[in-house]
Amino acid sequence: MKVRQQQEKFRQIVGNKYQIYNALFMSLPYDKMSNIGMLLPFLYEESKEGYENGKTPIEIVNEFFDDHTELQEEERRIDILFRIIQYIERQVVLFDSIEDAAFSSLHDSTDTGTLIQFNQIAEERGQLEKARNKLMEFAVKIVFTAHPTQFYSNNVQRILYELRSAIQRDAISEVDALLQQLGMTPFVADEKPTPYDEALSIIYYLRYVYYDTLGELMMKVKDIYGQAVVEENAHLFQLGFWPGGDRDGNPFVKSETTAKVAEELRVAILKSYYNHIKKLRGKFTFRGVSESLKEISEALYQMIFEKGEGLSLEELINHLEEIREVVVNVYNGLYIDYLDDLIMRIKMFGYHFAALDIRQDSSIHDRIIREIFQHEFDLDYDAISKEEKISLLTEKSLNINPEDYSDPFAQDTIRNVYQLKEIQKRNGELGLNRYIISNSESIWDVLNVYALFKYCGYKEEEIKFDIIPLFETMQGLGNSKHTMDTLYNLPSYKDHLKRRNMEQTIMLGFSDGTKDGGYVKANWGIYQTKETLTDVSKNNDIKVVFFDGRGGPPARGGGKTHQFYASQGNTIANNRIELTIQGQTITSVFGTKEHATYNFEQLLSAGLKNSVFADKKVDLTTQEREVLDQLATWSYQKYNDLKSHPMFVPYLENMSTLKYYGKTNIGSRPSKRGKSDSLVFSDLRAIPFVGSWSQLKQNVPGYYGFGTAIHQFKEEGKVDVIKDLFTNSDFFRTLVQNSMMSMTKTYFPLTYYMQNNPQYSEFWSMLHEEFLLSREMMLEITGYDMLMEDEPLSRLSVEMREKIVLPLLTIQQYALQKLQEGTDKEEIYANMVTRSLFGNINASRNSA
Repeated sequence: MKVRQQQEKFRQIVGNKYQIYNALFMSLPYDKMSNIGMLLPFLYEESKEGYENGKTPIEIVNEFFDDHTELQEEERRIDILFRIIQYIERQVVLFDSIEDAAFSSLHDSTDTGTLIQFNQIAEERGQLEKARNKLMEFAVKIVFTAHPTQFYSNNVQRILYELRSAIQRDAISEVDALLQQLGMTPFVADEKPTPYDEALSIIYYLRYVYYDTLGELMMKVKDIYGQAVVEENAHLFQLGFWPGGDRDGNPFVKSETTAKVAEELRVAILKSYYNHIKKLRGKFTFRGVSESLKEISEALYQMIFEKGEGLSLEELINHLEEIREVVVNVYNGLYIDYLDDLIMRIKMFGYHFAALDIRQDSSIHDRIIREIFQHEFDLDYDAISKEEKISLLTEKSLNINPEDYSDPFAQDTIRNVYQLKEIQKRNGELGLNRYIISNSESIWDVLNVYALFKYCGYKEEEIKFDIIPLFETMQGLGNSKHTMDTLYNLPSYKDHLKRRNMEQTIMLGFSDGTKDGGYVKANWGIYQTKETLTDVSKNNDIKVVFFDGRGGPPARGGGKTHQFYASQGNTIANNRIELTIQGQTITSVFGTKEHATYNFEQLLSAGLKNSVFADKKVDLTTQEREVLDQLATWSYQKYNDLKSHPMFVPYLENMSTLKYYGKTNIGSRPSKRGKSDSLVFSDLRAIPFVGSWSQLKQNVPGYYGFGTAIHQFKEEGKVDVIKDLFTNSDFFRTLVQNSMMSMTKTYFPLTYYMQNNPQYSEFWSMLHEEFLLSREMMLEITGYDMLMEDEPLSRLSVEMREKIVLPLLTIQQYALQKLQEGTDKEEIYANMVTRSLFGNINASRNSA
């Protein structure tokens, strides 16, 4: 679809529909909100004109009330502001629903990156057989995390789902009723969700989005590439799951939580099979088939509700294969595709639905191992030699008792390791077979986990788990080559890898990497680390799989993710694509069948592209690498100077929404790792860190230092080198385009008032100047007239969303300014800041 056609279609089916339904929305009889829809446009105009004229949020809000209401009392004005917040929250839901409903109309099945388009290119180039062969060994895995960036409650999500469907059908009366329901449904939870609650929320998407999406995708692959591909590789598409297994920084995830969530995943997929077979029984009414399907249904029912052992996975598949033979031989294969679809899904999802991962910070394991050494061996961990330490960690077998340890973390970790074996028996080995170690920096972080299995009674052949280091800090990334090379050459660990099919998964963290090193340094550093680890693994005959820890925004490895994978050269192992998705990304990028199908196809095509077409243009030249090295160095220097500025932490703590993240009842995990009352940068989670910059509309982690680095080349008369890099390097082009997305969502006029703050004016000016420089430099090297010029639909979406939330941002900054100046209503204004987070985050869709 041509760009102009797309833009016009977006205007018609998104922009115009929003205006129509928003008019309906504004006229609905909401309790205490009847006049808010009339007032809101005035607050928008006051904000837009006010910021352009350098007014402060307090001035804008006061003029709004003075010019458009008769309210003078502060309490009544506060009440109106809270109602406006609630109103805008619902406007955002309405816009989400309209834009999501339009997705299929704006995207075609032959768009770039779809399976059909990829197949056409493969056929034109005579590479169909190569594509088939790659599909037989490749996989795309999406891992759902428990990170709190989703502010919609389960009730609101269900309304959003029904509203989207009604809008697609233009069912006006149904839309009217749903908008009324939306106005009466609370958006804010009274209590924080438990890890178990978070798991149930995402399991909802597994059942009602991904079961059908991936099943239909596999049938599409079969139709395009043939039966042999899906028979050989039933796990081409995979799902991973962190809620209930991710302990990193979350003290509320216990061994009991892990067991409960594993069981919920098992029950969820059994229910999906039960309902699927129930539908099939309406078609397979044949003698000898109907009865067999009924028996399977009864067995599944028993497994779901009576918790009996029932059928093993192998038995279930065998029974269905026998039924298939009868249908083919006796009933002419009538409806056989329906049965094949079910069998394919069972082979794909097993009894686990999504594979539950265990994750914990390396420092916790270190603490536990030290205690075990003291208690079991009467040894001081620090006093023994490296050789003795390796021997004790890899060769010693124990059956430790969790009750012998006083540390509650040690007790629960030991209990959890013991129960993992039982979860594998019940859900299947694919249901739980990975243990991830956050903040990995040395071999000890991996060996400590290996030792925990042996200390909990596992024989070597029973450790059916991939032990995965997560390198996420600059130090961890820098040490990764030595860490992995040493591990690969340890006899005990090499034997473990032999039992794991000589395959090692390595996780790389974009969120903390960017927080630690800045946008350019982190992305280029991770690219280089992947190349280095590819070489190290290849030299040791290890098949390496990279698992990317990505968040929603570009500053956390998000944005146009598939473009990054398509831009990876042949110097990076391309065995699977694995990445985390969370919160808003689950709902906005993978939250509907249409979205999920499109984005799974984009990732699959990106992964296949380099291997199948072997495009050497993707590989970086020596000169391009030198340029990227220099850009990374200069940008890191600029970013590091910012981090080292004495006002950096105080600015975030006192001028942003940072300390209010922890007060929202959206996630079970605390917003920082440490327990200190004072803010320590190293303890700060990437989500509130990036999210707070987003709420300020400054988005610093998505570009800071980039402009300075490019400008340095310009000062040296070498800006054409950067222009050539943008033209010729897919990696650098994607880096720039994603950074442009961050800058498009940046609006410094919102905080112009800070330049008059005696404490923070200099710091604010530093941020503003780097933004202006980065925007100027990127427009120069790209030749664009505006940011995101090559992504018109995304730009239009961002512009409409920013317009919707501008009054909300004004209210948030108004409350923050009141708190900064001092007020006797501190608690009320603090609640106003916290409440305003919801709509802003949801409107941005990938801000944290």
